Amino acid sequence: MDLFQAIVLGIFQGLTEFLPISSTAHLRIVPALLGWPDPGAPFTAVTQIGTLLAVLFTFRKDVLRLFAAFIRALLHRRPFESNDAALAWWIIAGTIPIVVCGMLFKSSIEHAFRSLYVISASLIILAGLLALAERISRRARTMEHVRFSDVLAIGAAQAVALVPGASRSGTTITAGLFLHFTRETSAAFSFLLSIPAIALSGLYQLYELRHQLLGERGLPLIVATVVSAIVGFLTIEMLLRFLRTHSTFLFIWYRLALGIVLLILLSLGILPP
Repeated sequence: MDLFQAIVLGIFQGLTEFLPISSTAHLRIVPALLGWPDPGAPFTAVTQIGTLLAVLFTFRKDVLRLFAAFIRALLHRRPFESNDAALAWWIIAGTIPIVVCGMLFKSSIEHAFRSLYVISASLIILAGLLALAERISRRARTMEHVRFSDVLAIGAAQAVALVPGASRSGTTITAGLFLHFTRETSAAFSFLLSIPAIALSGLYQLYELRHQLLGERGLPLIVATVVSAIVGFLTIEMLLRFLRTHSTFLFIWYRLALGIVLLILLSLGILPP
């Protein structure tokens, strides 16, 4: 991978990690269309560290408040002494499904699930579910209404995003809408819930690739991560403003169109599966 490819992939990672259109799918599709090699699941996981930094910076006040409440509750030996402390514990609990599924299906995630047929199906199916959620959601609940059962449901939805094309933000926002949260709250909670999941995945893959960081793959990987952080920050701000006054149907139609075009290209033999 050269620096130009790293910059392009970093832009797509930062842009699509938070939009409900699947960053993993785009990091698989874009190289295929341009005739580049598949960067692989480890590359995707490491560049997500850049988008993790974007989340931490955007929600720094919320993260610091939750972390302080979490530590204070531990010191007082009353883990759920405040709403913030409870929410911090719930975010940890909501991360368990994606960690367990990631360990159980690691090989499939890195190989079989990266088939463009799987990605196209995921894009289309999740588009349908997101459209249904938009139709039936009352969008009346905010962050103050989050319950433990909500966190478990959204955490389970996040685990589905291990299938490329499903989209981590897409599955969690969809779950939030089904639970009648507002669009903005669904997105904000999705981003907070992503912090431990992205951190664990990215740091694990960074450790796995540690011997390559000093080689020729190191610089492109670092560049892609930095670019994804900058673009990710801008994308979060844009998406939160957008969802205050708009539905997610723009992304739904995009997912449907991309999935159908991908199936056509595969059926014509223009793209290898």
